[in-house]
Amino acid sequence: MSAAKIFSWNVNGVRSALNKGLTDFIAATQPDVLCLQETKCETEIARALGLPFAHQVWHEADKKGYSGTAILAKTAPLSVTTGIPGDHPNEGRVVTAEFQECYVISAYVPNSQRELERLDYRLQWDTDFQRYLVKLAKKKPLVVCGDLNVAHQEIDLANPATNRRNAGFTDEERESFGKLLTHHGFTDTFRAQHPEVKQRYTWWSYRPGIRARNIGWRLDYCLTSEGLHWAKPEIHDQVLGSDHCPVSVELKVKL
Repeated sequence: MSAAKIFSWNVNGVRSALNKGLTDFIAATQPDVLCLQETKCETEIARALGLPFAHQVWHEADKKGYSGTAILAKTAPLSVTTGIPGDHPNEGRVVTAEFQECYVISAYVPNSQRELERLDYRLQWDTDFQRYLVKLAKKKPLVVCGDLNVAHQEIDLANPATNRRNAGFTDEERESFGKLLTHHGFTDTFRAQHPEVKQRYTWWSYRPGIRARNIGWRLDYCLTSEGLHWAKPEIHDQVLGSDHCPVSVELKVKL
């Protein structure tokens, strides 16, 4: 069975990432599909950037320079959709591409923000997103890639005790994320492969010395639904160019 390499990266601005080695990263890793988050770029501009993928789906937010997601692929998707059902502002948070044997989703989950100002909205978004994923998974298997803005377990961040009520590590967010795994049959591929591995993170503050000391959070994931065979989940924490690093997984499917 053939294998498709799926990479995902919150680039914190795709134009900025191009100036920090994005093209070299693509050349070195040769993804079949590259999911991007926080593209912060209008679609017309993004398509003119010259990224080496024949098929590109960009989903921009109504607010310029904010959020945004994309799926870049070597193979033409059978169909593409943007957004999720529900009463949500257009913040460019989800792109879905249907391929021959699976769906690929690039997602940038809303942050609950300081003082948890947006926690209630975040939890409603989670509910609608999960309902959407479960419905899709009844049609064919899927992989959900992206910045899911939650550290699921204490092992997934450097300082769990001092972050207990901070955005991304509240009990509510962790419980909500856990429903995807325990109730809906999704697999956190990296943690399934490496259940005890510590100090593997995907996001670090830009404050001086934080990344060098590896004071990070694991916020970026490749999740698979039941029936999708996967291998080699990786966190590419040696790759610079953003406050997040890329993550990847290989799917045993034909795209």
